[in-house]
Amino acid sequence: MRIGFIGLGLMGSGMAASLRRAGYELHVHDARRAAAQSLLDAGAHWAASPAELAAEVDLVFTSLPGPAEFEAVAAGEKGVLAGARPGLTLIDLSTNSPTVTRRMEASFARQGAHLLECPVSGGPHGAASGRLALWVGGDEQMFERHRPVLEAIGDQVMYIGPMGAASVAKLVHNLSGYIVNTAMAEAFSMGVKAGIDPLHLWKALRRGANGRRRTFDFLGDQFLPGIYDPPRFALKLAHKDVSLATGLGKELGVPMRLSNMALEELTEALGRGWAGRDSRSAMLLQLERAGVQLAVPREEIEAELAAGDPR
Repeated sequence: MRIGFIGLGLMGSGMAASLRRAGYELHVHDARRAAAQSLLDAGAHWAASPAELAAEVDLVFTSLPGPAEFEAVAAGEKGVLAGARPGLTLIDLSTNSPTVTRRMEASFARQGAHLLECPVSGGPHGAASGRLALWVGGDEQMFERHRPVLEAIGDQVMYIGPMGAASVAKLVHNLSGYIVNTAMAEAFSMGVKAGIDPLHLWKALRRGANGRRRTFDFLGDQFLPGIYDPPRFALKLAHKDVSLATGLGKELGVPMRLSNMALEELTEALGRGWAGRDSRSAMLLQLERAGVQLAVPREEIEAELAAGDPR
């Protein structure tokens, strides 16, 4: 199979190299030819434009900074669609907008071509080593057709749903991480200002209950099944703990924006009469505001957890 790869930055260069090592004939393009030099030295073929590349291959990958760059490469002048033959598939590895990928899927279909979105998670090191999560959205049959190629790029390949679903999953993943970063900076700064050695504080955190679990595993306890009784840790006790923490922050003069928001949520949940429910019942407030209800069967959650640690 002849494969094209457009976008050879920190992520793209590593993923393209994985395809080359897997034995695929590789055609490459980047805004800077110098970015492709190591691949060209390894036997890849240079294409002067996305359209020229598309005319030479069966499958195109793009790894680009964002939606604007993707649209320009896919559908702009001398873009992929300008050189695409019927049956060509483009798999976009960028972190993209679900609105854009859905619109572009229609553009590809009108030309008899196919589009899959496939945002990745693992950073440049994962791109170079092949330890990447790949989340795919689009036509499931097209996903299955190209699964072997995707497995040459990453070790955790997963079909998420129709076009847009994978982009949504990636945005939720990244947003969650940066919210956690902001919360950790806030809480950690309070601990350090209270006189705790940063190394000792970090050791305490990673050896505690939260540190012993993978970040998102806790969602399977109460949140996903939507079951908050009987409690594992009562809401009234969580409210007491967060009250003490925000009180300490006030004594120390540490800004506690997210902590105070968390306290407000817990206080509102107490006002609902949920003091004896699990502390995570406060998460129901946001679901209510968003008009969302969750009731994932426990057996499906257990099956995912039993599948093991993908690390």
